[in-house]
Amino acid sequence: MLRALDIRDLLIIDHLALAFQPGLNVLTGETGAGKSILLDSLGFVLGWRGRAELVRAGAAQGEVTATFDVPIGHPARAILDEAGIDVEDDEVILRRINTPDGRKTAWVNSVRVSGDILRQLSDHLVELHGQQDDRGLLNPRAHRALLDEFGGLSAKAAATRKAWAVQREAAKALTTAQAALADLQAEEDFLRHAVEEFTALDPQPGEDAQLDADRRMMQGAERIQEDIAKAHAALTGQGAEAQVADAVRWLDSSAESAGGHLDAPLEALARAMDALGEAEQGITACLDALSFDAGALEITEERLFAIRALARKHNVQPDQLSNLGAELAGRLARLDASAGDIGDLEAALAQAKQAYQVAADKLTEARRKAGAALAKAMSAELAPLKMERAVFSVDVTVADPGPDGQDEVTFCVATNPGAPSGPLNKIASGGELSRFLLALKVCLTRDAQGLTMIFDEIDRGVGGATANAVGRRLADLASGGQVLVVTHSPQVAALGGHHWRVQKSVSRKNGAEVTTSQVVPLSPPERIDEVARMLSGDSITDAARAAAKELLG
Repeated sequence: MLRALDIRDLLIIDHLALAFQPGLNVLTGETGAGKSILLDSLGFVLGWRGRAELVRAGAAQGEVTATFDVPIGHPARAILDEAGIDVEDDEVILRRINTPDGRKTAWVNSVRVSGDILRQLSDHLVELHGQQDDRGLLNPRAHRALLDEFGGLSAKAAATRKAWAVQREAAKALTTAQAALADLQAEEDFLRHAVEEFTALDPQPGEDAQLDADRRMMQGAERIQEDIAKAHAALTGQGAEAQVADAVRWLDSSAESAGGHLDAPLEALARAMDALGEAEQGITACLDALSFDAGALEITEERLFAIRALARKHNVQPDQLSNLGAELAGRLARLDASAGDIGDLEAALAQAKQAYQVAADKLTEARRKAGAALAKAMSAELAPLKMERAVFSVDVTVADPGPDGQDEVTFCVATNPGAPSGPLNKIASGGELSRFLLALKVCLTRDAQGLTMIFDEIDRGVGGATANAVGRRLADLASGGQVLVVTHSPQVAALGGHHWRVQKSVSRKNGAEVTTSQVVPLSPPERIDEVARMLSGDSITDAARAAAKELLG
């Protein structure tokens, strides 16, 4: 329940402090007195989108504070808990300021919050039906969501949205796989031929450099092999090594008699023998390395040239051939496996479509049942509003499948027996439309807990007994709760439990005229005069006062 509303420096309001009560609260006043500003101010503190420029001319900032009773178990408590906002004595205070440059700042119980938090809270604190019908009661595109809300179909609607998302992802995966397969199929011949080439040649990393070195060595081997062989022969057989061995043998037999003079030469010759042995081994190894089959050079060159030709063909370095071959083989493997993958994805899509259809069918059935229930509830609501012969229906027709199901929902009415039924926004006249909207509002918010309902000129276009019927329905709706009504109807105003008059005044400040709006609570005698004014105009007659007293009871 809205307990208090404090407004400072907004539009033509200097300062207003209003204390609202349970039951039916009525606000009346001349056109242009500022009744809509009260709703703009309340919408501002609740985070609704409204006028861009709200700050009163010359003021540093505009400010609105709203105080609500939010007892334990109130739906708004969950939002407050999630936002980490404590509640004391079941009181929630919303405060929001606006500066002339458009910057807005908001608090809930002294905790800084975003406009999104305010809007989430507003869904559970205030229900507004204004002249612009911001809940979309007249917009057929909103009827489906309103019906889902009435029927408590959020779980079925969520299941349908989830099934649609799964179906969409499955279709996307299949399309992507099919496109990839088409790309692979376009180069299938190339891939198979290339993989065969790579498999047959099997190039290895570093092989090009090794083959090139082997080729160069074999090309030079014929030129040096003969000289190396002669050197080898000079060291072996009767060559240098044999001659040194003979010298050592001859000197060794004479060494004892030489008195030590041959010791050094013998040691030098021993070292020479070791060096000659190492040289002979190295030369032998070299000859072995240079020894090759006459066809080996041809084989080496053929493989080297084949590797380099394959590298040129694919515009890569020879050492990159191994990785390229693996990549081509992988693409070919994916191509071969793609047929099976496509089949799996097609099966997944078919399953997702079936799951969506099941969910959408359940939602359609539930919407039709909810539509029948809403029509029945509307019939009960229209009778007290003197529209007992009107027929309200909910048309649930087939629409293109989507995340919200496969249904189009339209609220339709037939205002008189035998009259054609049609969409609410096209069939109902002004007075009838007001009553239809009031009945709809009641039905759609019947189960709302702790909700302050605000009606902005819901009685427009009606008068007399019909206006009285609207007023009595509003009073019944306010019983045990809270309803705020902005009205020009004396019949509605007379049924209010609490009555305020909105009035405008002009004063001079600093030599200039300043217009301000005030809201005045009315005493019983003042209510008589206000209702009499609404009946007769500016000149309040005794007859008008008498009629006002009769309306007020």
